[in-house]
Amino acid sequence: MEYLVLGFFTGLSIILAIGAQNIFVIEQGLKKQHVFLVCLICSLSDLLLIFSGILLFHFFHQYFNLFVELVLNISLIIFLIYFIYSKIKSLKINVNFNSEFKDISSSEILLRTLGFTYLNAHVYSDTVFFLGNFSKNFLFDEKIYFGVGASIASFIFFFLLGYLSVYFSKYAQSDKTWKYINIFIIGFMSLLTIYIVKETVYFL
Repeated sequence: MEYLVLGFFTGLSIILAIGAQNIFVIEQGLKKQHVFLVCLICSLSDLLLIFSGILLFHFFHQYFNLFVELVLNISLIIFLIYFIYSKIKSLKINVNFNSEFKDISSSEILLRTLGFTYLNAHVYSDTVFFLGNFSKNFLFDEKIYFGVGASIASFIFFFLLGYLSVYFSKYAQSDKTWKYINIFIIGFMSLLTIYIVKETVYFL
């Protein structure tokens, strides 16, 4: 159960970031346009990518030696430092939620949502690389719990973001709110970085 909780909060910290996909979900919620379809596509896509990363790292982990483990951990630390740095920089960025969108069909919203999801390079580094790499040393059942927890976080986040944005638009559009969210992300990811650094030192 602890790995389910760890996966939930790790996945939540990854997804709680100001990006094109999240802003798009908020905008669709504010405009009440195909909200369920948008949230479902984003959530299912995260689930697919999360378990793809976990299973890929689980499979290749059988062939890893100490050197590869060390390289992966160092790569993960570099990624985390960059991720935290980008969140610190984003504290100074004002988010614009005032873009105008015309009414579009469900097929158009499907393609647009898939574009925001799969054409975003960060979705692969965040889900496939980060979550897969982070869980590579877990037992298989622990990895499954971890992936389920991260996937639950995605479903809850996207559907809450989509359906509550229309009711809490003045809060959803607040730069101060997103700054608090990013402060949480910076803190949590910093703790994860410390954990990975300790694990890397253990290899040495």
